[in-house]
Amino acid sequence: MLDESDDIHPLFHGAPSTTEFKKLRKRIVRDTREAIEQYGMVERGVRPGGAEKPKWLVCLSGGKDSYTLLAVLHELQWRGLLPVELLACNLDQGQPGFPSTVLPAFLEKMGVPHRVEYQDTYSIVMDKVPAGRTMCALCSRLRRGNLYRIAREEGCSAVVLGHHRDDILETFFMNLFHGSRLATMPPKLVNEEGDLFVYRPLAHVAEADCEKFAAAMNYPIIPCDLCGSQDGLQRQQVKALLDQWEANHPGRRQKMFRALMNTRPSHLLDPAIFDFVGLERRIQEDSENLNEIAPPDLRN
Repeated sequence: MLDESDDIHPLFHGAPSTTEFKKLRKRIVRDTREAIEQYGMVERGVRPGGAEKPKWLVCLSGGKDSYTLLAVLHELQWRGLLPVELLACNLDQGQPGFPSTVLPAFLEKMGVPHRVEYQDTYSIVMDKVPAGRTMCALCSRLRRGNLYRIAREEGCSAVVLGHHRDDILETFFMNLFHGSRLATMPPKLVNEEGDLFVYRPLAHVAEADCEKFAAAMNYPIIPCDLCGSQDGLQRQQVKALLDQWEANHPGRRQKMFRALMNTRPSHLLDPAIFDFVGLERRIQEDSENLNEIAPPDLRN
């Protein structure tokens, strides 16, 4: 896609013309395209209803990550590299102080197809979660259920989320430290009902890149702490730990992320994914051959 004013998606009008920003944008687009291709996010074959293209529900919270997701997907679509239909969706969950007009106005201005829906899940969370406990888990479950419903109503085959590389790493260590399991957010999964994909196209994108991108584009950021439940979360402690490791050893985050893509079941301890019981050694029946191949100190 060219960057002349008459050949650019409205989401990129006013983009900085600096070399640094162009490199940043190129890196985010490259990393996103890599994840989409590597994990097979674009469906092939016949689709329900005879639709020519799959339709994605792109979840927009108003944070830096979801703005980055929306922009890069539209750029790939604009270039002809993402043969899908995109529908942006914001779920207003009724948090006190939520600026309900910001996202609709932004999406209208940018000419982005969208759906904005109000569901007061905040009151449910406040009623069910004891005082002093974090609201995030229940809030997330209720939000996800509503997004699945909206995706079905809109004929979408996938719900697309803005989780990035650092979210995936933090979730891995959360499971390691508090869940006693090796697991994290996968880039692609099927929901429990089996009728929708869940995609995370920013899986390879660093959080710092999302932050720089959204700030440079001056997108109207809506904070995720309107309910006041963010302080003291275990995730924040894990994030601080990763920040310290990265400060002491630059590049540590990327190395850990690459490790998640390079697992060796035979070098872990889970008999459910590797048959330790059935593991056999090769027995050399010919003693002469044994003498030929054995080190000198093992020969008779």
